[in-house]
Amino acid sequence: MSKVLVAYFSASGVTAKAAQKLAKAAGADLFEIVPEQVYTRADLNWQNKNSRSSVEMNDRGSRPAIKSKVENMEQYDVVFVGFPVWWYREPSIIDTFMESYDFSGKTVVPFCTSGGSGLGSTSSNLQALAKGAKVIEGKRLSAMTTEGSLKKWAEEII
Repeated sequence: MSKVLVAYFSASGVTAKAAQKLAKAAGADLFEIVPEQVYTRADLNWQNKNSRSSVEMNDRGSRPAIKSKVENMEQYDVVFVGFPVWWYREPSIIDTFMESYDFSGKTVVPFCTSGGSGLGSTSSNLQALAKGAKVIEGKRLSAMTTEGSLKKWAEEII
């Protein structure tokens, strides 16, 4: 049986709810990716080109610091990585997370929450950051996604 982790970043709480449901459905451990500097509402204003999130997303080298680390990442075979979609891809803090660990031999599965945007270029971005990992196409989850459908999805992967 694979050891599974659901790691997620949530700016507003929507992704947190989806991650909690997925972790329960998959029988997985749960890890919240918390930024050292929490995002304020002003930071998340995507319509302001000078907001923190806009500046980070326009700089592909931006790597916001993360408050804590996953203990014993080597024990996990499958890592689901969740986030809200920002600018049609993963937020820069996810890039920080991916570069913080050795994912060699692991299966990485992105999932996102969004009002309508899909994963965009996320799978190829994560593959470039997780050398030696198998990054598979993930899913966009909505507030209506059921635990039953998440369990079925997780079983297909695990």
